[in-house]
Amino acid sequence: MSPLDAIRRHQAELTAIRQDLHAHPELGMAEHRTAEVVAQRLEAWGIEVHRGVGGTGVVGVLRAGRGNRAIGLRADMDALPMEELTDLPFRSTARGVMHACGHDGHTTMLLGAAKYLAETRNFDGIVHFIFQPGEEGRGGALAMLEDGLFERFPCDAIYAMHNRPGMPVGEYAIRPGPTAAGGAFFDITVTGKGSHGARPEASIDPVLTACHIATALQSIVSRNLSPRDQAVVSVTKVQGGEAYNVIPETATLSGTARFFSREVAAQIEQGLARMAEGVAAGFGATAALDWRLIFAPTVNDPEQTEALAAAAAELVGEARVARDKPAGMGSEDFSFMMEKVPGAYIQLGNGDSASLHNPRYAFNDAAIPYGAGLFARVVERGLPRGEAA
Repeated sequence: MSPLDAIRRHQAELTAIRQDLHAHPELGMAEHRTAEVVAQRLEAWGIEVHRGVGGTGVVGVLRAGRGNRAIGLRADMDALPMEELTDLPFRSTARGVMHACGHDGHTTMLLGAAKYLAETRNFDGIVHFIFQPGEEGRGGALAMLEDGLFERFPCDAIYAMHNRPGMPVGEYAIRPGPTAAGGAFFDITVTGKGSHGARPEASIDPVLTACHIATALQSIVSRNLSPRDQAVVSVTKVQGGEAYNVIPETATLSGTARFFSREVAAQIEQGLARMAEGVAAGFGATAALDWRLIFAPTVNDPEQTEALAAAAAELVGEARVARDKPAGMGSEDFSFMMEKVPGAYIQLGNGDSASLHNPRYAFNDAAIPYGAGLFARVVERGLPRGEAA
C-alpha cells in the first residue's frame, strides 16, 4: 500500500486536528497551544519529542534500523494578524488572528507523515520532524538555527512544502535553483528642519525630500541591476508630521525589497543608501537607512529537488508533477535552513480557494494525504531499508 492510500485511512483524525488548529490560531513565536498539540500527538505515536527549540518550536525524532543518515521534514505553525471572514463552522476563535496561509494544514500534513512513519518504520535511519514557529516574518527559522537545530538534530537533507491556491489538489510544482525570493524590509529616516507650514522657506522639508527619494529609488532595479537579475523595490509607507500647518523635522519611508541572491540584495542595500543620502543632500537634509534581511532567497538543491519530484511522481504520476515552476517573488524563511543543509521546497495544490493571506482563504483538507504522503515517501526513498550507512 502506498503512503497516500495508507494515510487516507486516517483522514478523519487528521482533518479533526487541522480544523482544531484552525479554530485556535496563534501568532509567530507564541504558538504555545499549537506546539503542545503537536508534541502530545508525537508522543502518543511513540516519537521522541523535544519542546522549546528556538522558542516554541518542536522537533520529533524517529529512528528505524541501524542507519545513521538523517532527513529533516519541516512545517510552519504560525498564523497571521488578520480577521477571518469565512463562515466555516471551525472559523478562528481568536479575534484578529487567522490561519490565512495554511500553516494549520502544513502542520497537520507533517503530523500525518509522522503517524504513518511511526506505524510502518519502512526506512533505515533517522527522521527529524521540525515544527517551526514564526515563519511570517517573525524570525522563527533563524531562532531554531541559533538554538542549535542542526547541531542537535543533524540532517543530510531537508524538505518542506506549501499549499498553492489555484492548483488542483493532487498536483505538485517544483524547480531546481531559486524558487522563492529573498526579502528585506527597510526604513529610510529623512531629517530636515521643521517650520510653520506657511513659511516653507524657513524649513528643510523632509516630506518633500522623502517624496523625491521614493521616486529616485525606482531607478535601482532598472538602472543599477543587470537585466538578468530579477528584483523588486517597493516603497509601501510614507510617514511625516501630524499637523496640517507644521512642516515636520523628520519623515520616514518604509518598504520591501525582493531578490534571488544575496549578492543582488547587497547591491540593492547599497543603492538604497547611496540614493537616499544623495537626494537628501541635494535638499540640504540627511537620510539614514535601516535595512533588515527577513528572508534569504529560497534555493532548491538540484539533487534534493529531483528526490522530492520523483517521490511525488511515484504517488500521483509524472503528468501531475510540474518540474519547471516559475520562481515567485514571495518569500519563505525555510530558506535559512536550506543555506545550512541541502534541501528542496515544493508547492502542492489547494484547489479553488481564495488566495493566501486573504481573509476568505480556506485550506483544503483533501490535500492532507498528498502532503503527508509526499513527506513519507521522500523518507522511504531517501533512507531505504537494508542500506545502513
